[in-house]
Amino acid sequence: MQARIDKHPCYSEGAHHHYARMHVAVAPACNIQCNYCNRKYDCANESRPGVVSELLTPEEAAHKALVVAGKIPQMTVLGIAGPGDPLANPEKTFRTFELVAEQAPDIKLCLSTNGLMLLDHIDRIKQLNVDHVTITINMVDPEIGEKIYPWVHYRRKRYRGIEGVKILHQRQMEGLEALREADILCKVNSVLIPGINDAHLPEVNQAIRDRGAFLHNIMPLISAPEHGTYFGLNGQRGPNPKELKTVQDNCAGNLKLMRHCRQCRADAVGLLGEDRSQEFTKEKFMEMPVDYSLETRQAVHISIAQAQAAVEEKKQAAAARRSAPKADSPKVLVAVATKGGGLVNQHFGHAKEFMIYEVDATEAKFIGHRKVADYCQGGYGEEAALGGIISTIADCKAVLAAKVGPCPQKELQKAGLQVIEAYDVIETVARHFYDEHVLTA
Repeated sequence: MQARIDKHPCYSEGAHHHYARMHVAVAPACNIQCNYCNRKYDCANESRPGVVSELLTPEEAAHKALVVAGKIPQMTVLGIAGPGDPLANPEKTFRTFELVAEQAPDIKLCLSTNGLMLLDHIDRIKQLNVDHVTITINMVDPEIGEKIYPWVHYRRKRYRGIEGVKILHQRQMEGLEALREADILCKVNSVLIPGINDAHLPEVNQAIRDRGAFLHNIMPLISAPEHGTYFGLNGQRGPNPKELKTVQDNCAGNLKLMRHCRQCRADAVGLLGEDRSQEFTKEKFMEMPVDYSLETRQAVHISIAQAQAAVEEKKQAAAARRSAPKADSPKVLVAVATKGGGLVNQHFGHAKEFMIYEVDATEAKFIGHRKVADYCQGGYGEEAALGGIISTIADCKAVLAAKVGPCPQKELQKAGLQVIEAYDVIETVARHFYDEHVLTA
């Protein structure tokens, strides 16, 4: 099981520091309507599911995959996640997988679906060695689902209201069980919608656990009005970080939770937390020669494995040096600036997101990430950006970064945030901060 997830950045929190993924936008049609979704096909500015810059044919998508596999050898996963639903576009989806599997057998194949048509295509998915499938399941109570899904299109008929939601729910549960029977790993995505399904998600968690889901990803609703979604235009807010963490913690137990999701675009390229899709637009990648080399990629993966082993060794060393826990040892949050690799290795001013770790006397545990506007903007808007950053991480006790300039350092300290400059394994730096500044306080 570990080998199946070791190089998948979505299924393994450790892998996402080192390995990249790419999505190809070959599936424009969708068979359900979600109140949080508005698909856009020519948008380069929004970073959320359902958005792409351009649609591709299967042949173009396969060529792009081979180009990216050569340019970014740490790319290990090809996913199809839209901008519609891959299984509402089965011919394009499966043709893309066929072409990539023939030419790049080391790339994992992955798809994300609403689950409505999953049962119909389970044999084809298994035949193509698609080993990872994500289903978005936001409810197991159709009365709650009625507030999320206005219609479902199934077997050439559109069903509105609760009738359609009941069909969707039944098909999702059957599809999830079929994946278990086929030994295909399943991640379930659930969108947290305050006031609608926040209290219901533990019930969803139990239902998917009972049916064999491998991983549960509870992610926040994105509902800015400018995105044009029903929820966004009607004032439905998304959860704040504390609300998200509370629901995630309530669902923690026998089923592993994914907390490192970035809610990627349907044409995302690169490490989680970065988007290099504009480097590989159709105009550009169609002119690029294919430089895919299995041997080169394997050599890169060996070096990554060695780097991972070195990071893990340092984690174990930090764990061995833990102080004896006090009964009243508090849990604190720290914000980490990182470019990946499991290291504190980024300048504060260059960070576009901070990884948040919860630290106590026994462990440093990753719990999520928070996007921010980067501070270094060439002298324009930096004061406002810094205020936004401080507001975003105000519940943290420290900022861990490779370097922090004197001006932001002063403002961070004024806001009650300890500034720790280091270049080392995240857990090592976090543990050192805790021992020096929390346990001895």
